[in-house]
Amino acid sequence: MRDHGAVLLIACYELGHQPLAVAWPAAVLEQRGFAPAVLDISVEPLDPEKVRRARLIAISVPMHTALRVGITVAERVRQLNPGAHLCFYGLYATLNAEHLLTRGIDSVIGGEIEEPLAALVESLEAGRTGPIPGVRRAGQPAGPHIARPTLPRPSRAALPALKTYARLERDGRQLPVGYVEASRGCKHLCRHCPLPPIYGGRFFVVPADVVLADVAQQVEAGAGHITFGDPDFLNGPGHALEVARRLHRDFPTITFDFTAKIEHLLRRAGDLPELGALGCLFVVSAVESLSETVLGHLDKGHTRADVEAALAATRDAGIALRPTWVAFTPWTTLADFVEMLDWVAAHDLVDHVDPVQYSLRLLVPPGSLLAEHEGMRPYLGALVAADFSYPWRHPDPRMEALQAGVAALIADSAPRAEDPAVTFDRVRALAARAAGTPAPEPLAPRLAPDRRRPARLTEPWFC
Repeated sequence: MRDHGAVLLIACYELGHQPLAVAWPAAVLEQRGFAPAVLDISVEPLDPEKVRRARLIAISVPMHTALRVGITVAERVRQLNPGAHLCFYGLYATLNAEHLLTRGIDSVIGGEIEEPLAALVESLEAGRTGPIPGVRRAGQPAGPHIARPTLPRPSRAALPALKTYARLERDGRQLPVGYVEASRGCKHLCRHCPLPPIYGGRFFVVPADVVLADVAQQVEAGAGHITFGDPDFLNGPGHALEVARRLHRDFPTITFDFTAKIEHLLRRAGDLPELGALGCLFVVSAVESLSETVLGHLDKGHTRADVEAALAATRDAGIALRPTWVAFTPWTTLADFVEMLDWVAAHDLVDHVDPVQYSLRLLVPPGSLLAEHEGMRPYLGALVAADFSYPWRHPDPRMEALQAGVAALIADSAPRAEDPAVTFDRVRALAARAAGTPAPEPLAPRLAPDRRRPARLTEPWFC
């Protein structure tokens, strides 16, 4: 299987960046003498010749959208190459393993996937059929592989160019964006997150030398900005600061962004001015809701007051806060939704929130901590394995109608690149109509169309 292309790694959807979930396993396989082929279906067509040549095809599904796409890709792969071993790997592969293994998928790998995937490749090459730690097959159950990884510099040369992916938009200019991870897993147990069922509160740092080597190759390829895609960059704050300092020392003109919990932004508020000075333009934080009830059910670990304190701390440091939301949950009232919109307007955050965030509905995949949460049970239906989730119904029919209306509105506005303030006003009007109250005065007419907006990526974050 060491001939070129006998292993094919396929990415389906990774939030508008070059797929690290393909680049890292490719590098590990190359270290062992293999020459894997790679594809990113989100930006390039499925290559029939690559598919037919492969004896093992591994599809990366780190999120729900990627899994939906991956199932379609797998069906086409089976038609083109029915004899290939078909493996799904990533967070959502593990969560949906039982269903995948009944749909003709040969194996599933989760957690720190590189070592089990390499072992699977070597096993198939040698003709062995016995169990492999971390590789789940029908009749051979195995849990996710959770162990400190040994990772080389990711192999990116065969992937589509950075200019193919999302760009940084800042002051009327656009720059290619690189993507790295300085840590993997997460030490927190937020109930709605897909990480706790897999990692159980564990996380691992990636050696700074490996992170900076990956930054260097992407800067050489044209990146002018780096996204740290860690689930939470500040899980290991000392490590994060070392990486940020070295990035700025080696590449002083390169800016960056990262994701962090509200509680970490508060705990490390004293480090935020330095992070801003080192080139951090913005921080993505999963605020999710301002309702104490909703935050309690999600076990987020912060309050509305904490959100406002974190907003003040990031602004003082010259860093933009970009909140993300789970706008619709079984516990979110219509008044909560309206209040969220009012809060965004009152804090001048309309340009900091990607409009798709106003439409996002709580997802409950198999294995989710929410599936066993007492507060979720009254609203939860039976698992629909083919949809990779548990359905739920809101007790207030107005909220079900509003979610559908907002989702349709966002789907209509996105292709037209509508001004986010205009979209925000339209969402606000929908919410007011649902509540039976007059719509607030529109914001868009008071904001110049050519206003200076905070730095952002051209592809919004959502899973």
